[in-house]
Amino acid sequence: MNLFNLFGKKTFPKGIHPEGFKEETHDHQARRLPFAHQIILPLSQNIGKPAIPIVHIGQQVQRGEVIAKADGFMSVPLHASVSGSIKKIDLVPNARGNKEQAIIINTALSSAQTHIIGSSNDFASMSRKDLIQAVQNTGMVGLGGASFPTHVKMNIPDDCDIHTILINGCECEPFLTTDHRIMLEQIEFLIHGIYIAMKAVNAPKAIIGVEDNKLNVLEAIQPHLPADGSISIEAVVTKYPQGAEKMLVYSLLGMEIPSGKLPSSIGVAIFNVATLAAIGELLPHSQGLIERIVTITGDDLNKPGNYMVPLGTPLSHILEYAEFTGNEAELVLGGPMMGMPAGFLDTPVKKGTGAVLVLNKRATKHDDILPCIKCTQCLQVCPINLNPSELGMLATKRRYDVMEENYHLNDCFECGCCSYVCPSNIPLVQYFRIAKTLNHERHIMETN
Repeated sequence: MNLFNLFGKKTFPKGIHPEGFKEETHDHQARRLPFAHQIILPLSQNIGKPAIPIVHIGQQVQRGEVIAKADGFMSVPLHASVSGSIKKIDLVPNARGNKEQAIIINTALSSAQTHIIGSSNDFASMSRKDLIQAVQNTGMVGLGGASFPTHVKMNIPDDCDIHTILINGCECEPFLTTDHRIMLEQIEFLIHGIYIAMKAVNAPKAIIGVEDNKLNVLEAIQPHLPADGSISIEAVVTKYPQGAEKMLVYSLLGMEIPSGKLPSSIGVAIFNVATLAAIGELLPHSQGLIERIVTITGDDLNKPGNYMVPLGTPLSHILEYAEFTGNEAELVLGGPMMGMPAGFLDTPVKKGTGAVLVLNKRATKHDDILPCIKCTQCLQVCPINLNPSELGMLATKRRYDVMEENYHLNDCFECGCCSYVCPSNIPLVQYFRIAKTLNHERHIMETN
């Protein structure tokens, strides 16, 4: 028995309890953000291969039209998020400062901006193969932040039988309330998307997992659940990183995903609520993913809230509409624990962008990095029982191979718990990211 599920307390060992800051937006119903004059759509919006452009400079495009096709199975198409004309296809800086190819569209502000509706899809009569293809056609990737192509996740290996789908509605990162609003405002789409996912992976049961600081979600969704119990909703303890795959599986099912294995190896498939709600809305009408709800919040904003934002909208437009009144701030795409700092105001919202945080007073630590004092706090909070202190010291000595081979570096999913509690302000997660990147490059060189 999972001891952490005794007395109805569904959770996992360790983890942290950062301040939530969710009250600033969790009651804000999603509103539509006005269209920017110019939209920047990077071709790489997912793990895997970037899409391939099929438009040319000067071409008129309609909102929802395919403007870049998938480059094979590990790729998804890209759709125009506005009606307008193609200005150029060029390299633009991303949040990391690297340049990537993007399609830039001048928005036709006089257009009605109607989303193209394609042929109807009756998922109940479709084969699993055709259903997975239809999901790929929507351009869907994981909207929880990982941006893994959803159709690839649905393509379960032949030697795996899925007994349960878990739908992640935890949203355990501070500040973020995107999923919270989706679970209140898009219940019918969510349930429809769950049925589609259940058929795609041939699962008889689905469980929606929600942290117990969102009990109004349980009350709202419960009446919409089927009487046969095939879809249920359960509360888990509010704790970070409750929404991580391994943590959610442990909390809801009392099972552990083996090191180096996927959830499918133990008969589980996991999807984010935003992903399935979008599939439930788009797939029946053969539409593509062109917008998403984004939490816009933080410091010095007159109009924080949850907004329906067209993909490709630049941060400068978002800050202007949200009425940023400060002089300077740190911009983060996603949550403060696992999000990506953005160094350019032209950086656009992508498919995996769940939040835009403007942090000034509540920005990350700025104290000097001090030597490790062997306090073991990082060991006490690591949810997968790694030794972040030892990994950090190996990283400073550039023993990246040892980190991987002897200390399970690749099991780290970079939740940031260790960095959060470190009294010496050691940027452990950054060390681990560098180590993984260099190990990956070393493996490529060895295979070539």
